[in-house]
Amino acid sequence: MPHYLVQLAYTPEAWANQLKSPQNRIEAVRPAMEKVGARMESAYFAFGEYDIVFVMEAPDNKSAAAFALAVAAGGSVKAYKTTPLMTIEDGLQALRAASDVASAYRPPAG
Repeated sequence: MPHYLVQLAYTPEAWANQLKSPQNRIEAVRPAMEKVGARMESAYFAFGEYDIVFVMEAPDNKSAAAFALAVAAGGSVKAYKTTPLMTIEDGLQALRAASDVASAYRPPAG
């Protein structure tokens, strides 16, 4: 099943709510993930541009997008970024395929 790196940033209001009543939001969103056939592989608090990062396993891009849209529509997240992940072996296969494609590709004339 495909894996996705998800990075999200909470709104100031969401942080204020968490300070008033801390809760494990990973457990809270688990039912929504399961609804699209996804599961949380690992999750972490972060600091910097994003507040939470996690790796999600989902059946396909549509499922990952449906979960992202549902979270965004909830209003407590100001930024949500999804990065599809590949295994190292898949990446190596892509590199091998790219070397074949590179001989047929012509960049724009400059």
